[in-house]
Amino acid sequence: MLENTNLTVIILLGLAAFRLTRLIVYDKITEFLRRPFFDEIEETGEDGVVEIYLTPRIGGVRGWVGELLSCYWCTGVWVSMLLAGLYVYQTSIGNYAVIVLAIAAISSIIETIISKLIGY
Repeated sequence: MLENTNLTVIILLGLAAFRLTRLIVYDKITEFLRRPFFDEIEETGEDGVVEIYLTPRIGGVRGWVGELLSCYWCTGVWVSMLLAGLYVYQTSIGNYAVIVLAIAAISSIIETIISKLIGY
């Protein structure tokens, strides 16, 4: 299967990995999945503004997952391995997921560029 891998497939998998990693690590919609693995720390600045920081829990599986989720690059490696496995085994759901995530990645990149250009 890997002998059939071409640049188009690598780009699709890369875009899909980018989008799924961002979804897991940063997006608000998956915050409920990350919450059990982080502690919230509130700090009040000299100006009275309260800032909330998330730190990975200490020790155990929750701490390990928290460390993983706090590292975009680390999560990206695991996501990439998952998507590459789906590609190698040519599952219908895997192919569909890769295409949807790649399209979502392209649209988010375009949105970011447009937002920067028009000043949002």
